[in-house]
Amino acid sequence: MLPLKDNISSSSRPIITYIILGLNVLVFIYEISLGTHLDVFIKQFGAVPYNIFHPVGLSSYGTLFSSMFMHANLIHIGGNMLFLWIFADNIEDCVGHVMFIFFYLICGIAGTLLHSIFAPNSTIPMVGASGAISGVLGAYVLLFPKAKILTLVPLGFFFRVVQLPSLAFLGIWFLMQFLFGISSMRAGGGGIAYLAHIGGFLVGLLWAVPFRFKRKKELYEYKIQ
Repeated sequence: MLPLKDNISSSSRPIITYIILGLNVLVFIYEISLGTHLDVFIKQFGAVPYNIFHPVGLSSYGTLFSSMFMHANLIHIGGNMLFLWIFADNIEDCVGHVMFIFFYLICGIAGTLLHSIFAPNSTIPMVGASGAISGVLGAYVLLFPKAKILTLVPLGFFFRVVQLPSLAFLGIWFLMQFLFGISSMRAGGGGIAYLAHIGGFLVGLLWAVPFRFKRKKELYEYKIQ
C-alpha cells in the first residue's frame, strides 16, 4: 500500500518538516556525486551497531544522527520522503516546531538503538530516516485515528485507489513491520531494518499520549481539505 495524501490540513506552515525533507534530499544528491567513494561515506557516517556498543570516540555516537539523513537509493529516499510529506506536517502542528525537532531525532535514535540491540555484532552500516518517520506515524495514528488516507492498493497486476482510516492504514503498516521484523532477526542486521521502524513507531506513539489528552477537543475538530 502506498499513501497518496491525507485529509487533514495543518493550521501552521510545517517549517521543520520542510527543512528535514530538504536536508535529506541535499545529502542524497551529495551521495550521488561521490560515485565510487560512496561506500566510504556510508561506512563513516552510517550507524554501525557494533561501533555503537564498542565506540571508538564520539563519532560513533554521532552516526546516530548522521545516519538519519542518508539513504541507500532513490526508492529508499522517495518512499521515506513521501511518508514524511503526508504525515509530518500534522504532528509538527500538534507538538510545535521546536518540540518536533526533538521528537523526530529521538524517534530516529530509538529506532536505530532497537535495531542495534538485536544485532549488536553487526558491522553493516544502517542508513535512512525510517525510524524517525515511523515515530511520526506512531504519533499520527494516536492523534488522528479517524483521518482518511488516500491509498494506492496493488491488486495483482492492477492498482486501486481507496480511502482508508488512518487507524486501518497504519495498523496494517505496523503489523507488516512487526512480522517482517521478527523474520529478519535471523539475518544478523542486514537488509531492511524493520526493528528500527518498530522502535521509532512505539516511541512516537508514547510521545503523543499527553498531546492526545491535553488537546483532545482540538485534535478531533479536523480541518478537512
